Amino acid sequence: MPAAPVLSGPQYLREGLRLVLSPGLRLFVLLPLAVNLILFASMIGFAVQQFSGWVDTFMPSLPSWLSFLQYILWPLFVVLVLLMVFFTFTLLANIIAAPFNGFLAEKVEVVVRGEDNFPAFSWAELVALVPRTLGRELRKLGYFLPRALALLILSFIPVVNLIAAPLWLLFGVWMMAVQYIDYPADNHKMSWQDMLAWLREKRWQSLSFGGITYAALLVPGLNILMMPAAVAGATLFWVRERGEQNS
Repeated sequence: MPAAPVLSGPQYLREGLRLVLSPGLRLFVLLPLAVNLILFASMIGFAVQQFSGWVDTFMPSLPSWLSFLQYILWPLFVVLVLLMVFFTFTLLANIIAAPFNGFLAEKVEVVVRGEDNFPAFSWAELVALVPRTLGRELRKLGYFLPRALALLILSFIPVVNLIAAPLWLLFGVWMMAVQYIDYPADNHKMSWQDMLAWLREKRWQSLSFGGITYAALLVPGLNILMMPAAVAGATLFWVRERGEQNS
């Protein structure tokens, strides 16, 4: 019996993690893991140095008679900064690892379907993926930046910025679905607009997968392994949800 749409995300991510830890796929996971580990260590070091300054920048200036509110607002703005740092790290990591993630999605689909309709592995094939996958990442960036900029502006507006953190969270959940499910969609040459339309049709499944992926990637250390697991989970999402749609 298939899981309810809102419960399907954890199942896909769990199965994706199991897949990337299997002997047949470990080789395709090691290189993006190494890239992400280096980037993660660099980002954490920089964020630790700058974190308190960033929180002070976003915290509104309150009159002395409202100073007690700082103890209530401070955790909210800590969360806001954490979400923004997470977004930046995830964005950079996925741009750098895009060719490897696209290739991993291909191999996961081969394992899941039990048939190989993709070209045999070669370094030339991997290199050939670079322009296409980077172009697709730039398309995601074009989708992400205007919306992130609007949220960033909102974060600086006193009182209104109280809703910035929840909006960042909701946007982040959606972007996680877009980010990872786009890898198998791109492998099948589905256009960007068609992919977004398909995810909207599968709204609850998409938000479920995006939500559990977002939560897993927020855990320092664990997020390094969860990135390839999210690629594998998104590929399972693609195969099964497209299969149901076409049946």
